[in-house]
Amino acid sequence: MSELIQRYTPRLTDDGGTTYSIFAYGEGLPGGTWEGWLEFHPSDASQPILRTGRETTQPDRRALEYWASGLEPLYFDGAFDRARGG
Repeated sequence: MSELIQRYTPRLTDDGGTTYSIFAYGEGLPGGTWEGWLEFHPSDASQPILRTGRETTQPDRRALEYWASGLEPLYFDGAFDRARGG
């Protein structure tokens, strides 16, 4: 089951004007490792939540939290493009 790892302050806006909040999620895998991805939740509830594929695999939840804490706005821009299929 996925877990919220971090919520970010920056927001992104698409070309249509929809604003998205950014979240890091993760899930434990067999063997104890964790995978992490980003989700972009739209301010307009009629729009879908956008999700990247796996962005990282870390040895444990604590390492995933550390990874998530170091992401910068430039990373969010690229992840947003990936989540939109770009």
